[in-house]
Amino acid sequence: MRKSLFGRLLTVSALVAACSVAATAWIAVQTTSGAIKQEQGQNLAADARIYNTLLGYAASHPTWEGVEDTVHDLARQSGRRIALTTERRRPLADSADPAGRPSPPALPHRASAIVDPLSVDTALSRTVDRSGAAADRVDPRAVGPFQLPAAERTALRRAADRSVACLNEVGVAADVVRSPSGRPSIQIVGNGPDRMQDARCASEDLNGPTATERKALDALNRLANACLKRQGRTGIQLNLDLSWGGGPAPAATGAAAVPSPAPSVRTGEDDRATASCVSTARREQLSSYVASPALLFIGDEGDATVPGFDLSPANTAKIAGAAALVLALTVGATVLAGSRLVRPLHALTGAAQRMRDGEDSVPVLVTDDNEIGRLAAAFNDMADHRTRLEAQRKDMVSDVAHELRTPLSNIRGWLEAAQDGLAEPDPAFISSLHTEAVQLQHIIDDLQDLAAADAGALRLHPEPVRVEDVLAQVVAAHQARAETAGVTLSAPSAADGPAPVLWADPVRLRQAIGNLVSNAVRHTPAGGRVTVRAYGSEASPDGTSTGGKGLGGEIVVVEVADTGSGISAEHLPHVFDRFWRAEKSRSRRTGGSGLGLAIVRKLVEAHGGSVGAVSVEGEGSVFTLRLPTGPPEPMDRTSDTASDRRPEGTGRG
Repeated sequence: MRKSLFGRLLTVSALVAACSVAATAWIAVQTTSGAIKQEQGQNLAADARIYNTLLGYAASHPTWEGVEDTVHDLARQSGRRIALTTERRRPLADSADPAGRPSPPALPHRASAIVDPLSVDTALSRTVDRSGAAADRVDPRAVGPFQLPAAERTALRRAADRSVACLNEVGVAADVVRSPSGRPSIQIVGNGPDRMQDARCASEDLNGPTATERKALDALNRLANACLKRQGRTGIQLNLDLSWGGGPAPAATGAAAVPSPAPSVRTGEDDRATASCVSTARREQLSSYVASPALLFIGDEGDATVPGFDLSPANTAKIAGAAALVLALTVGATVLAGSRLVRPLHALTGAAQRMRDGEDSVPVLVTDDNEIGRLAAAFNDMADHRTRLEAQRKDMVSDVAHELRTPLSNIRGWLEAAQDGLAEPDPAFISSLHTEAVQLQHIIDDLQDLAAADAGALRLHPEPVRVEDVLAQVVAAHQARAETAGVTLSAPSAADGPAPVLWADPVRLRQAIGNLVSNAVRHTPAGGRVTVRAYGSEASPDGTSTGGKGLGGEIVVVEVADTGSGISAEHLPHVFDRFWRAEKSRSRRTGGSGLGLAIVRKLVEAHGGSVGAVSVEGEGSVFTLRLPTGPPEPMDRTSDTASDRRPEGTGRG
């Protein structure tokens, strides 16, 4: 599977899908996390405002009666659902329960906060000092019995105004600040000099507790001492700022009478026990003046059960399921695509294996016009070509055996006749044996030339050659045979002057032209004509000649025309194939060995040229050689066979 194309495609697709899912999830988480953090920040600010408003209501009211209007106002301002219930989840107020609605949506299992003025959530409330000074976490707005009546508030306010006026006269900017209990205090504006100890500006009324405050402070002191007594510790005397012992009173005139838990930080077990008892006493004293703890639920309007974005097991399972679905779809698509891709490859593999085993290869079905389809089409072409080559090889072996068997049978028959005394070894007998031996040598030489050309071992010896001289030599060599056959053989001069000098091997060139002339004489009836001519021409871009001379690369065109029987259009493409004859029944004496034209094509191609033929059946044929005038491209010729320099005329077709 590791080496399979299908396996690799499947692996790559799965990896790409996994990386895509991971990258998409990471980008989504990063983007969503930023949006969620921003939304959470906005919601946290709104939630803190809602919590503080309801906390102030609880600190200033002994019960939750009448809180519905406050809840609805907060819900309208924030666009959130706000619900209050007791600790046992008995509804107190719900913004999603307007008049006429049968039943509000269910509340979530977990409350957003607990509204308890005696135990403030420091993460949501800004009214309690988070530094740790307020250890009892009591909301400063819960004043209980320390709430001043109107008469005491008016008297203290007059004293505070007199002190502020005095400070302003001596150059100190000050203002009056009112605490939740109604007691005014003086606050210095800016970083001006502290002259609160100036005798002219001091006020005994602001420094001492009022009758209401003294009564409440005494009650708180009794509760704290009772707690300490139960622990076997010494009692204390609380000051107005809830410090104890002999500690000094605060320096600021009009120190807040609101019980703001800021005990002196002292070491030792007694101080820790005292702080705990004071905190317990405060809660006990204020419990009847504040509302009981309530559960606060804050959610989206119309649905308080929206869980938000978190990686809970359920959400994690959803993400994992979505990722698994994407991977499954990717793998499924890959399997389908891979199957369509690999199926024709398997067919190609099977066809190639059958071809290797020597079986007849059934053509591979081509269904698509893509890379695989074009590969299958090319394979089918290759298989057809191989089949044709194999058939040609078998035919060639059969033809070679036939061509060699005929002269050998003749020689054997003459020799056996002489051995049996049936024939006399006279000159005619010797001449007949010599003719058969020469014909046998011709066939062997032709086969050797073709084998050398196929192997790239046909050595050429090019030199400047006048093509008119080569034509004259060829015509002279075949003139006697032509006259015997009653055929007129001629080589007229070109009308536009002699052809250019070309760079060629004169022996091989005579062999090629001689094979054409011999073939033409053989297939021209008595009274016919064979004409050999040569002329210069300009090479066109497609490698053919344009006729006449020009400035382009020049070539020499050699034509051998006859008025013989001609070749049919069906057989014309095969005239240069080995051992091919138009008439299969023709004997080697009338039809040749079938190798001459194949040798012509190889010799011309070795010179960098081309060969062609046109023919009209019953009128004759024209064979054309096109040879470049320049030297052929260098070719690797590694062997020099004995036939490379054999006498001309021995390579006839």
